[in-house]
Amino acid sequence: MAPLKALEAEYPILDPNFQAFCASHGIFSVEDFLIHDLYELAAFAEQQPTSEKLKQGITQVLSIIDTQHQPWLNGLELLDDALHNKHVLSTGREGIDLLLGGGLREGQLTEIVGPSSCGKTQVCLLAASNVATKQMGNVVYLDTGNSFSPQRIAQFVGHIAGCAFDEAGKRIFQRIMNSIVCHSVFDIFTMFNVLHRLVINFPSQLQKGGQVRLLIVDSISSLITPILGNSGSQGIDH
Repeated sequence: MAPLKALEAEYPILDPNFQAFCASHGIFSVEDFLIHDLYELAAFAEQQPTSEKLKQGITQVLSIIDTQHQPWLNGLELLDDALHNKHVLSTGREGIDLLLGGGLREGQLTEIVGPSSCGKTQVCLLAASNVATKQMGNVVYLDTGNSFSPQRIAQFVGHIAGCAFDEAGKRIFQRIMNSIVCHSVFDIFTMFNVLHRLVINFPSQLQKGGQVRLLIVDSISSLITPILGNSGSQGIDH
């Protein structure tokens, strides 16, 4: 999901007139629709000269929201999906994998929570390095607090891959490092925008034939806390 303006090229009905109407009601992104009274918004649209186009725009945004969600599944379907379609990615540490029931499951959310300086970011960096090295997949790392350390990543990768310092080893090391992509995001709306661009545009920017195996947000709490207006436990979502 993303700012309405970013969707205009793909959905012309969300034109500047529609964007201005939404902005007058404090709606600037698709996410804003989720917390707004849509019946009230439709009633305001009825009062405008371009009411039909505005209502078409509202319907289009609701359609976009619907496409972002998977269809309803019953318990048996969810169990079958978990058994057959969810691969487990090792974090690179046997003890952590054991606590996670085998590791990080693709397609599922894993949250690591703990006090400051307990090693949450180190787990993230290690998992990114291990997946990039052993799973031959791409990793997207969203850094919300300038905690991403390419030097630490390089240490982990060198240890895991056991790369020799010859030309072949250097090429392997470079390929692995190139498969870990970091974005700096400092508010939740920027994160939503980055995730939207990731879905729409990012595959072409990844290595040819590559697949995103792991998405890390380090950490989600620093983005949510300003919105909630209080301090909470530091957490990291994968």
